[in-house]
Amino acid sequence: MSDGVAADQLRAFVERIERLEEEKKVISDDVKDVYAEAKGNGFDVKVLRRIISLRKKKPHEREEEEAVLDLYMHALGMAGPVEVDA
Repeated sequence: MSDGVAADQLRAFVERIERLEEEKKVISDDVKDVYAEAKGNGFDVKVLRRIISLRKKKPHEREEEEAVLDLYMHALGMAGPVEVDA
């Protein structure tokens, strides 16, 4: 491979990455706008972000995370007593 071809290929990669980074910024700005719109309509943005995060996880991952969270909260006295089924 000659230096000219490698330089052309390198330039093409750099330009593609730059275009994608710009597209990513535009999309990120769009997401912020949607969150702002939701907030303007009375929705809690923190809760929306949490919902989005949870929807990305598989059910068993969510259940495991919730179980550990519940365990930690009980250990710190942040939740009621653990109920035992009779």
